[in-house]
Amino acid sequence: MNQTRTEIVVGVFVIVGIICLGYLTIRLGKLEVLGNSGFVVYADFASVAGLKLGDPVEIAGVKVGKVESIALAEDRARLGLRIAPLIKLSEDVIASVRSRGLIGDKFVMISMGASDKSLGPGDKIRETESPPDFQDLIGRFVGGDLTSGGKK
Repeated sequence: MNQTRTEIVVGVFVIVGIICLGYLTIRLGKLEVLGNSGFVVYADFASVAGLKLGDPVEIAGVKVGKVESIALAEDRARLGLRIAPLIKLSEDVIASVRSRGLIGDKFVMISMGASDKSLGPGDKIRETESPPDFQDLIGRFVGGDLTSGGKK
């Protein structure tokens, strides 16, 4: 009798441990269990260097979506941005790739526009800003190729 009770307690403990491990795996891995909600809009950039799938999309510092796809469209990088279902994007929004700090994580920042028309699923954001290429800027600075107030 006592051995059966011990086996039941150990079994329940193992099952609870497996459930907790599964929950942590899903939360820390940022996996979508019940499918993707929201809608996808597209934006073309000259460069999206350092941006990865799953990086956040933010409006005014608040996460409203994530980068769902990165592909090459002709000579530009095309991002698929999954936006939360309750967010309404006007057709004149501006999407820009930003980073937190000098070598921080990349994210897509959306600046809202003033248009009354909204973007729908599959629509394209027309105005985009690519991140600055720091290596190119440093190279121009060292080489003296930056435009400044004085002439050399």
